[in-house]
Amino acid sequence: MPLHVLGLSHHTAPLDVRERIAFPAERLLEALAAIKAREGVEEAVLVSTCNRTEIYVDAPDVAAVRAWLVEAALAAGAAVEAMLYAHAGDEAVRHAFRVASGLDSMVLGEPQILGQVKEAVRNAENAGTLGSNLHKLFQQTFAVAKRVRTETSVGAQSISMASAALKLAQNVYGDLSQTKVLLIGVGEMVELAATYFAAQRPRALAVANRTLERGEAFAQRFDGEAMGLADVPARLHEFDIVITGTASTLPILGKGLIERALKARRNRPMFIVDFAVPRDVEAEAAELGDLFLYSIDDLGKIVQDGSVQRQAAATEAEAIVATQVEAFRQWQGSRAAVPVIVRLRGKADQYRNAELAKAKARLARGEDAHAVLEALALGLANKFIHHPTQALNRAADEDRAQLQRAIDTLFPDGDSDEGSTR
Repeated sequence: MPLHVLGLSHHTAPLDVRERIAFPAERLLEALAAIKAREGVEEAVLVSTCNRTEIYVDAPDVAAVRAWLVEAALAAGAAVEAMLYAHAGDEAVRHAFRVASGLDSMVLGEPQILGQVKEAVRNAENAGTLGSNLHKLFQQTFAVAKRVRTETSVGAQSISMASAALKLAQNVYGDLSQTKVLLIGVGEMVELAATYFAAQRPRALAVANRTLERGEAFAQRFDGEAMGLADVPARLHEFDIVITGTASTLPILGKGLIERALKARRNRPMFIVDFAVPRDVEAEAAELGDLFLYSIDDLGKIVQDGSVQRQAAATEAEAIVATQVEAFRQWQGSRAAVPVIVRLRGKADQYRNAELAKAKARLARGEDAHAVLEALALGLANKFIHHPTQALNRAADEDRAQLQRAIDTLFPDGDSDEGSTR
């Protein structure tokens, strides 16, 4: 069956839609089971990140999967039918390669997406929805992504959102050594941002996390203090810079909470970067004065500046993707021939067993061994050419020409016994 991908991304859907249909970790297995239950779906992988939600399936088409995704989005209050894209066959393969290589990312070449795709494949394996076709697709996908990163400068030219956040904070405060930084959550994007901000040696750095033990371990790495998520409302006003990126399905920093914090700060500005999808910060908070609030889409637009060098590297990467799409097509073609090869082998075994039985019976009767071998070879040859000969004799002109071309391919002139297993 052909491979398909159906989804939406930052190319087709705004942040307020993407955050509604992002699937948190605790819902992934349930979602995969629901997709796999749809008619015709043999295998499924669900990739859900801040910038995309995509479903890869081995199925005759994506009609049933499309209906499921539209229903799930409507239940979350989003109409996504017009925002969905779908690719099949080679284009689905190409899309998977480009996504994992960072060529389809908001920030060209960003490295986080590869880890997110690998995690999606592990989730599908745990859910029992990963079969041989998608397994092969993503193993080759990971190999392509590795080649793109080692053979081109796409990754080296990538300006991360974390570094962009640092530059924006420096625009607001200048020297960050006198600022206090609060990290909310311990996810990958927050961790990356933490390395940039901690390097500026801020006056204080704190980590707030739902699980205090994980927060403490994270804070120790950056010589900071840990607090529970429940402590944030009372202490938010203490911090100049807030970097948040939790897996919460609802905002954890509302407009009212931030407004109270700003009043307590007596008009001193507050800088917040929200890496989360769904967003951690209530969208209405952007209306507040003295608040510099940046979402993941805001950062994505900023880092696209100066993309000429990255685009040149991307051209090299696209060439790698193209050659590997062809390699995957050849693998699929070889798998399609397997049933025919099995049938051909079965027919050959049938002929061999029949003629071998006759030869053994004649030898048991004491007949001349040379004559028995001659009869064995003749019998096998006659059996192998019987059906092809009949097909040629009965075929119309056009069909006969096709059969002749097939025979020329299967039995080229000058063929010998290279195929012998001896």
